[in-house]
Amino acid sequence: MQRPSLKFQPAFKAIGAAALASVSLLVLAACGQAAADAAAGAPPPPAVTVSKPVAEAVPEFSEHAGRFVAVKEIEVRPRISGFLQDVHFREGDTVEKGQLLFVIDPAPFQAEVDRSKAQLAQSEASLTLAVGQQTRGESLFKAGAMSAEELDRRNEAVASARATRDAARAALRTNQLSLSYTRVVAPISGRISDTTIDPGNLVESGKSVLTRIVSLSPIQFEFAASEGLLSGSGGPRLTGQEEVAVKLEGEDGYDHVGQLDFLDNAIDRSTGTIRGRAVFANENAEFVPGQYGRLRVLTPATRNSLLVPETAISSDQSRKYVLVVNDKNIVEYRGVTLGQAHGELRVVRDGLKGDERIVVNGVQRAFPGAQVTPQTEQAANSTSNPG
Repeated sequence: MQRPSLKFQPAFKAIGAAALASVSLLVLAACGQAAADAAAGAPPPPAVTVSKPVAEAVPEFSEHAGRFVAVKEIEVRPRISGFLQDVHFREGDTVEKGQLLFVIDPAPFQAEVDRSKAQLAQSEASLTLAVGQQTRGESLFKAGAMSAEELDRRNEAVASARATRDAARAALRTNQLSLSYTRVVAPISGRISDTTIDPGNLVESGKSVLTRIVSLSPIQFEFAASEGLLSGSGGPRLTGQEEVAVKLEGEDGYDHVGQLDFLDNAIDRSTGTIRGRAVFANENAEFVPGQYGRLRVLTPATRNSLLVPETAISSDQSRKYVLVVNDKNIVEYRGVTLGQAHGELRVVRDGLKGDERIVVNGVQRAFPGAQVTPQTEQAANSTSNPG
């Protein structure tokens, strides 16, 4: 094949450059059209429903697990040693203060009482004789028929006889007291336990435990509260005078009302909690010492609280948060501290100011930093569906 002559080569170069420029313009036009088509077909930011927090004065409360304890718990022990003779109660019954519970064989103690009475009678007779001799001695001394030394001896005999009489009286009272202790009575009213020693056994003074009695009315409920409740950061601030309500195992509502009456004076360093105690009337003996329950400490509403729907609250490991849409429709993460539930709303104690737009529906389509299309919805008032 014969190559083109050199005089035609510039013409070929010019034609090639023109063709290349035409192709480049076509490619650029095609790209521009594709970009325009893509922009025209791009989906809008996802739509989410937002609402502002509800500001409402609601009574706050905190809940604590605990157990009922008796105000008084008594171990019944004998005050004398002897053989147990009788038991005068049914185990597990409710007993009244002063009710007869046990009888210890009284025969030895009755004998001691009788002996003390005889000794007292003897000492009183000796005293009467000594007083008579003293009176006659004083007459003889005045008549000069008795010496002063003899009169002093008779005066001393009277004093000694009187002391002996007083000692005999004290011994009688002691023995009568011991005899009375053979009847063991209930020191308090309450529910009695079982008998730990059967009749016929020897019981020792102050050592043997015959049974136990726990008082029933009133009754106390002991619990542990978090350290934050003293400052109000972890719930309503406790003062020690709040009204409380308790829910027993298996119950749905907090129907038993009592009064908070004690907060300890120090926080347990190992747990960061403080001991609290409430008191309940328990007139019908519906609570039993050792019984488990949940206590709710009630605080009257003194200021507005911020509430958001439960659907707006999410969890990030151990932290709770809500998603907020800013004025540029960008989603922001906002950590919050929650309070108790009120119907379908929940109190937010910390993390919100009250004017934020909270994502309440479509949370799964929103994430921090993303742009969304907010649609405003009015949050329901908590009193319309109380918790």
